[in-house]
Amino acid sequence: MNKLFTEKLKVVNIGLESFMKGLTDGGIEAVNTEFKPPLISDQKLLEKVKKNSAKIDKANKKALAKVLSAKPVLTGLDIAINVIPGMKKDLILHSGPPIKWKDMCGPMRGGIICALMYEGKAKNYKEAEKLAASGKIKYAPCHEYSAVGPMAGIISSSMPVFIIKNDKYGNKAYATMNEGLGKVLRYGAYSSDVIERLKWMETVLYPALRDAVKEFGKIDLKAIAAQALHMGDEVHNRNRAATSLFYRIIAPRIIKTAQDNQIAAEVLDFINGNDHFFLNLSMALAKASLDAGRNIKDSSLAVVMARNGTEFGVQLSGTGDKWFTGAAPVPDALYFPGFSKADANPDIGDSSITETNGFGGFAIAASPAIVQFVGGKAADALTYTLKMYEITIGENNIYQIPYLDFRGSPTGIDIIKVAEKGILPFIDTGVAHKKPGIGQVGAGVLSAPAEPFIKAFEGFAKKL
Repeated sequence: MNKLFTEKLKVVNIGLESFMKGLTDGGIEAVNTEFKPPLISDQKLLEKVKKNSAKIDKANKKALAKVLSAKPVLTGLDIAINVIPGMKKDLILHSGPPIKWKDMCGPMRGGIICALMYEGKAKNYKEAEKLAASGKIKYAPCHEYSAVGPMAGIISSSMPVFIIKNDKYGNKAYATMNEGLGKVLRYGAYSSDVIERLKWMETVLYPALRDAVKEFGKIDLKAIAAQALHMGDEVHNRNRAATSLFYRIIAPRIIKTAQDNQIAAEVLDFINGNDHFFLNLSMALAKASLDAGRNIKDSSLAVVMARNGTEFGVQLSGTGDKWFTGAAPVPDALYFPGFSKADANPDIGDSSITETNGFGGFAIAASPAIVQFVGGKAADALTYTLKMYEITIGENNIYQIPYLDFRGSPTGIDIIKVAEKGILPFIDTGVAHKKPGIGQVGAGVLSAPAEPFIKAFEGFAKKL
């Protein structure tokens, strides 16, 4: 103790990093401790969870084991109303938690307007908007119909969908085909060229892919995703490698089964020109995997993170189909020329199901190029992934990150760890314009909002 004031001062700052600036400016060496208070202050609930920790751990191991042992395969394509259980002609599925028309954001409204014109239920924007608000059209989350959709997530009855089966447990998941980037339905665009592209996808792309997949049999999507992580994808915002791998599998079968060479060339050019084509498949394989881990009593595993452009929603294995929601944040993004954060809609889409399954922001160390969206460095990508290990139940047995000596990606978001550590899931995403009809304006990253996770923890703890 007597030597303390004769030695060089060593400072550890706990709290705001700005507190340290006065020291470092004065030439005093200091280190900053990253400290985040827990999201939960209710000591009774925290104690209740602690007392039940043994059975929670057991339940979580069971739930995660089912997720990790899933075998998602692409088995075919069909029209939505033919295969999605409960699908109806007056029903439109959307991304995120439940929401009414009056509360929907611009891009979701634009996507629904586009779907109504695509289905022939309206001739123009005004007719579609009137019908959409009339009460004659029903709306429901894709997740409640074993489906997923990027951004607005719109699925209407006539749209072709991929059929993904979990060969291990028998459950299925569905997703539309990816349109590409920019001015597309999922970003809220509804112009005639958007509808024309959708009709081409229905009449040309869909039959060609359907026949090609049927010729091949089952396509192992898990193997494609695992290999793509080794090739620089994080299988959410970057799907270039995954799309290329899928292309190599499907191209020979398209050439073999297509009606003529012109159709084969059009279809292959479309897939080749759309680096995000595998995105919808990556979402569906994640959905099929995570749904196997549902309804495990006492499990705090998150099986859904989803956004509808207004709210961010979470579902847990141990709380059934209940949604826990909070306001959706606006992403930090790199915007297209002419656009800024002022134009951006709050976060939207079911694509955060990829993070929930150990892809995307959780595996961003495998794809450091993504952080360039917000002017980040490669080291930032590594930091993001390492933080996610602190809030997950385990590590993936198939999806590996080369830069971390092929360590499995952090998988299985534990709502208890999120609440106790104050570390929120990291997500990379696209950005839609807040007004309908404009489309994509950028891409970026964000941390999930705290509110849904606080509510999820409280709901889970009270149910114990």
